[in-house]
Amino acid sequence: MQKNAILSSQKSVMKKIKVKHSGIVKLQFFNDFPDGNLAIGQIDKEIPFKIKRFYYINNLFNEKNTRGRHAHKKTEQCIFCLNGRFTLEIDDGKNKQTILMDSPYWGVLLGKMLWHNMKNFSHDCVILVVANSCYEQSDYIRDYDEFLKLAKKKKK
Repeated sequence: MQKNAILSSQKSVMKKIKVKHSGIVKLQFFNDFPDGNLAIGQIDKEIPFKIKRFYYINNLFNEKNTRGRHAHKKTEQCIFCLNGRFTLEIDDGKNKQTILMDSPYWGVLLGKMLWHNMKNFSHDCVILVVANSCYEQSDYIRDYDEFLKLAKKKKK
């Protein structure tokens, strides 16, 4: 399996995601100093699907905790770090990549059949996820070995 170096929002390499079923979602950004910053994402422009669900994660006080640890059969999501930082690991069954999520102005598309983990949270981390479907337990693949078998089948 190929494992790529950590990508950071501070470098131009953030656009070089090698894992299938993923990509960068760059939001429109406006610096409105001294009145703050404005980030905008529009459906079918920056967000490549109609949003049916959103959720956010905060109060991640245990830096050693890992979230995610699953893939989706059909659901597509975009994940953003609105505050702080965390590490996102994505895996398409062949390639793996680690991405430092530390900017509220871009996110990562988590397509279907993409295993993902989140870890190394800063104490002030806030994560926003938007999805193209409502919650459905049967859409989740929570066993990594099962994910690998299904990912291998899809390639045939």
